[in-house]
Amino acid sequence: MSLDSLVPIAPARVRALLLPVGQIKRDRFASFVQRLSQEHVVQLRDISADGRPNRNKFSPLAFPDGAIFYDLVTHVPPPSHLALSPFDLYREPLVIIAIADGTELEKEPLSKRQSVNGHAPTTVEQNIRFLYQELENLRDSHGKALSHHVLIFDYVPPGDAEVPIPEGVKTIPPVEKSKTTTMKTIMCDISSLLLAEMTTLARSFEAMTVIDTPGHSTRPQMNTSSWTVDESNPSSRRNSQFAAPTVARSSSSSGVVDKSQSRMSMPVFKGLPFGSNGSTPTGRPSTPVRSGLSNPPTNFDDANGGGPASPEHKSSSRPSTPEDVKSPKGQDKVAVQGFGPGGLNERWRNKGKGRVSILIGSMYLQAGRWTDALKDLVEGTTVARSLNDHIWHGKGLELITVCLLLLGWAGVEFVVPTICLANDKSSSNKFAEPENVIPDQPAWLRHLQQALPDLLEKIIGLYCRVSGEQLPLVSLSETVIRLCSCMTALHICEGKVDKRFLEMAISGKFPAEPLTTSPRLSVTPSRSYIVNVLFKAFPSSLAELLTTVDRAIILSGIASVLGTLGFQRKKAMVVRELVSVLISGLIEARTRGAAEVGIHPAAGLVGLDAVSGQGNGSGALELGEGDIEQGVDSFLGLLCRTYGVVGYDGACAPKSSSSLSSGDSNDAVIARIQNQSAARHFGMPMVKLNILRACINFSEALPDFNGVLRFSSDLLRTAGSGVAPGPRREDAAPIIHRDEQLRLVNNISKTSLLSTRLGLGNLSAEYWDEFLIRDITLDPLPPTRAPEPHAKSVLPGSNAVRTSQDVNPFIYNPFLRPPNKALLDQTIVAGEAAVFRITIQNPYEMDLDIESIKLDTEGAAFEPTAESTIIGPYRTQILKVTGTPKEAGDLKVTGAVVRVRGCRERRFPIFKQPWAADTQVKVKGFGYELDSHQCTARGCGQIDLTSPICGDDLGRRATDIFCYLAKSINRDPSGSSPFSFQDSTQGPLQTAILNRDATPAELYEYELVLAKKQALRRRKVDEGQRYIPPGETRTFDFEILGKPGLTSGTIQIDYAHLGVPQDEIKDKFHTRQVCLDLAVTVNASVELARIDILPIQGDVPQPLWRSIGVEQTETDTPIDSDKYCLLMMDLRNAWPSNMEVRLEAANCFAIEEHILPGNTNRIVFPVPRVYLEDPHAFIPAINPSRQRQFVVSTSKITPETERANREAFWFREKVIDSLKASWKTLSGPPRAGIVELRGMRLTPRQIEAVKIDEVGIELSVEPISSGSATSSDSSDGSPSASENYISVDDFVQIRLRLTNRTLQPIYPTVRVMPALAHRPLNVALDFTRKFAWNGTLQQTLPLLGAHATTEVCIGATALCRGDFELMASVEETRVWVDEGPAKKAEGGGRQRSSTQAMMDAWLGAKERRVWHSRHKCLVQVRD
Repeated sequence: MSLDSLVPIAPARVRALLLPVGQIKRDRFASFVQRLSQEHVVQLRDISADGRPNRNKFSPLAFPDGAIFYDLVTHVPPPSHLALSPFDLYREPLVIIAIADGTELEKEPLSKRQSVNGHAPTTVEQNIRFLYQELENLRDSHGKALSHHVLIFDYVPPGDAEVPIPEGVKTIPPVEKSKTTTMKTIMCDISSLLLAEMTTLARSFEAMTVIDTPGHSTRPQMNTSSWTVDESNPSSRRNSQFAAPTVARSSSSSGVVDKSQSRMSMPVFKGLPFGSNGSTPTGRPSTPVRSGLSNPPTNFDDANGGGPASPEHKSSSRPSTPEDVKSPKGQDKVAVQGFGPGGLNERWRNKGKGRVSILIGSMYLQAGRWTDALKDLVEGTTVARSLNDHIWHGKGLELITVCLLLLGWAGVEFVVPTICLANDKSSSNKFAEPENVIPDQPAWLRHLQQALPDLLEKIIGLYCRVSGEQLPLVSLSETVIRLCSCMTALHICEGKVDKRFLEMAISGKFPAEPLTTSPRLSVTPSRSYIVNVLFKAFPSSLAELLTTVDRAIILSGIASVLGTLGFQRKKAMVVRELVSVLISGLIEARTRGAAEVGIHPAAGLVGLDAVSGQGNGSGALELGEGDIEQGVDSFLGLLCRTYGVVGYDGACAPKSSSSLSSGDSNDAVIARIQNQSAARHFGMPMVKLNILRACINFSEALPDFNGVLRFSSDLLRTAGSGVAPGPRREDAAPIIHRDEQLRLVNNISKTSLLSTRLGLGNLSAEYWDEFLIRDITLDPLPPTRAPEPHAKSVLPGSNAVRTSQDVNPFIYNPFLRPPNKALLDQTIVAGEAAVFRITIQNPYEMDLDIESIKLDTEGAAFEPTAESTIIGPYRTQILKVTGTPKEAGDLKVTGAVVRVRGCRERRFPIFKQPWAADTQVKVKGFGYELDSHQCTARGCGQIDLTSPICGDDLGRRATDIFCYLAKSINRDPSGSSPFSFQDSTQGPLQTAILNRDATPAELYEYELVLAKKQALRRRKVDEGQRYIPPGETRTFDFEILGKPGLTSGTIQIDYAHLGVPQDEIKDKFHTRQVCLDLAVTVNASVELARIDILPIQGDVPQPLWRSIGVEQTETDTPIDSDKYCLLMMDLRNAWPSNMEVRLEAANCFAIEEHILPGNTNRIVFPVPRVYLEDPHAFIPAINPSRQRQFVVSTSKITPETERANREAFWFREKVIDSLKASWKTLSGPPRAGIVELRGMRLTPRQIEAVKIDEVGIELSVEPISSGSATSSDSSDGSPSASENYISVDDFVQIRLRLTNRTLQPIYPTVRVMPALAHRPLNVALDFTRKFAWNGTLQQTLPLLGAHATTEVCIGATALCRGDFELMASVEETRVWVDEGPAKKAEGGGRQRSSTQAMMDAWLGAKERRVWHSRHKCLVQVRD
């Protein structure tokens, strides 16, 4: 619930004054106040009634549904407010609560004086006695309060002995030991005593005959003392427990309170009236010696000790008045004019009774007895209306309205009094049925809803009516604000009195989102009416009518209501007036304070603070250390936001400039620029500047250093353009004069310097231009000093599969420097200083003094060097700064850390592109980051190379060895990284690879030559020789391979000092490079002129093979025609000396041939035949960038051609892999090399000769009885084994053996084809009467599995002698399809891909295949 003094139910609250006592810290006191504030609403049902019979007038048992609302304050109300009592009884504190810290009781004695009750055994008991003495002092100094208490928070009883707790002192355990009802019990006990003591106050009011309206006293003796009771007159207390026989009250508004009592929120010091002043606790009875009931005052004069209540009455002497004081004789006379009913005295007495009834009703309202309050208020208001007592009539109606709201909030049924209705309608027709009926709304709330708007208007009219008595302006203005707040809540709820409206009216909390400017014409009361009524509370310009504090409170209340209604512009006007009032008040207080301490008022910002010992600029107003930050700062911030001032981001700058604020990140800066850009398009610029100037004057008058710095920088920011200008595009000049810019900058600089000198911390402003840094670039290193990045995988030993070149030559060679290509990521060297260029803009017309600027980086450790400079007015300037990376790693320059004189050191991101806000406030791309990757620490030294030692000219495919000398001239050991090579053949090959028209076979050849046949490579030696000690020389050997087109080459050496073992290197390392150029001459050696492959027909004797030079490297085995074929090659010697060529086939056969210079020799050589499981597989890519799952030729060829090309490629590869050809010279310089065989191309006939069929077919003839004929059979199926001898009419078996060499099953159909040998085709097939067989020659066999063998036997007999030959063929019955993936997909597995469909589209659909036997089975039939 809000504790605002302007809430609608403020008259129903009981004000309680909270004071610190003893040793207590500010934050502890604030936390204890917060614990009490959580229980500021006390239900009557929870309060125990007082047991004394004369204290039960306000017993909580009479109305348990009620509640007491406490207004907990920590300062004494001003005299202007206390003077309004008893008209506004809620303004006077009725409860005094002194708060002590229980943790301070055990530390040291709070007072060194000895108590009259004897010496306390412990420090805790001594301090508790001291607190009781302070309680007595509070009763003496605040005697008008009804209840006094001391609360000891966080009190833990000592375990050794029990400490007695005096009456009036209550202990509260710490939070962790407290129960949920602990604080509620404390507040209930305080409320119980308060209700009991209110009885005496009420009876004192009932004894009065006349109560004056504030400011219109007819008795000059009334209210001549302040609210705090003078110690010299202790009999003036109002507490019934310790009251004197008479009651003295005050009604004068001219009393001046002690300055030390005007602020009670500070801890106790020696000068405070409730401190240690020598008073000792005395034994006081729990009940008074002489009760007020034993001798109650009979009239107003006896109750207040003043003069006569009216000119006709005389004063009676009081028992407490000294005898030597006599009343004037004129007061002993009594006028007799106007006696009797209807006379002047009777009217005077009735008016006093009516006012007393209203006061009693207000006390019932504060005590939570709302039903009794309604009864007395209706009675007193009726009397006031009959006597035309307009102010008290309005007071009664106001209190009745509050009472009805509280009853509705508590859910208690009530009847709206007739006096509250317009024109006093009769009860029969006083309420008409409303137009918009709320479902489930009680009838009494519906009646209140109809009467409330007119009732509020009537109250304001009565207060403002011109009569003999006028209400003081502060009370009138606050009442109008409270009623307008109630009307605002009714307007927000659309004129309906429901639960939401009652919560707003009772708690004073309105929705966070104010109303919009859209009209709400159907809602009563309307917003325009509320605003018109609200401005009746606007204070007059006469300074003598209101104090500065009262005027500020009234203007704040008006601004709050206007803000809730959505009138932001009217609210801003009121707040601006409030600032003017505060400035004048601050200047007046500053002048008065300077006069008191004896210094000149114009001594500067810190004159009063230096004398008072305060360093935050709050001495002139006696403010606490946190009051400026918690109240004034937020108030001025609200004013600036209302007018659309372009502020920083609403947050206070950090007090320490060493730690960067979390709001300096890129996202936070971009969001701040967006908000600032939106604020620039809101409101009028000149009005914003005037508001900021007023805020600066206000902060200087406090004085508030933070405010001066903040609003000065906001003024510069608001006056600026807020753009990042480009070349000759945007106008970035500010809208204020140059002299004012210079004055603001100097003011910021001087204020920051002054705060540092005074020891207030490094107070600083926020810089006013977010686009300070426009660009950051890195000065590049010389080409010879620039390091190059490499991946860890290129280091020797990092990859298991390596070539002699140490790196993969495809895609990108990490050690080859690309020609004329700028590096995207700039690289610097660890341990070496790098130079950066920072572009800084200054769009203002004064010099910008930069005290410190350095780079802000992320990633690896970096030590920036701070620089200072002065940027001229309205220009962009480039500044060179340096920095040194301390370790290897990725380094990102994200901005710069800049400290402008007088401003906070903060980080500025990079805004490279020009930017200006559109009219629709569209924020374009922000931010620019410079990535700077650095190399390994101390990894870049220097190496010198000597000229290489080479041989003579090279032949093609010849290898030679040369060396070079490397010397390290660096202080650190240099480890040369993997060597890189370039030669003249790489360019044409890479160009050919990029050709889109090249076939896959051609691309494979290009990539193979590029990857496997490097022209330059390092010899395989110990890897430890790569490292060169400092200052030493090491020799490295390289091999060079002669290739066609090789004319030049380059050896590139990357060297670095890694600093760590190779295993500990992260993703990248960096090196520097040196290059060595070579000139190479390559001549032709042995060329392959022609090639042919033929099948072997029949058996070839071994001597014949030896005669042609074929040597068997293994055991002598016959050369089977089914396993071997003949390779015929024509080789030409292009070298000018004799050549010896050696060919080897599958490590089984070898042949050597001598070729004269310029001659061509033919070589016939047996090579093994080749079987391929899948001859139509796609041609692979050695280049990783071209590796795909499926590769198809880019040319538009038929599937048959594609199959033929792939078949030729794979058989050629198999043949080349099985051959090894080398050459060497027999005369002249010794040379040796390899014969290039990749120039061979296979025709379909040659492929048919070299390949082995997928299905093997073997035919043989076996006799049924072994004795009838002779047969020679062999399982190897050689031609000699296929000659069979049988007799005429003998029964034999034709055995057909099938072997499936593939990985897939087949469905075979076998055909046996007998024929007559040595006959033409038309005659050979005429054998039906010469050869008989049993069954059919064509049979369909079952599924033949992968790598399976099956046999077929057919019975036959020869009917005549002669030579017969048997052939066989196998045809697929149907194509076998693998149904496994389909079944798996049907069973819930992964859906089968369309791989087979794609293959069929590329290579054509699979067709049935046919295989024929390669050899005939000859059968000789004899008689």
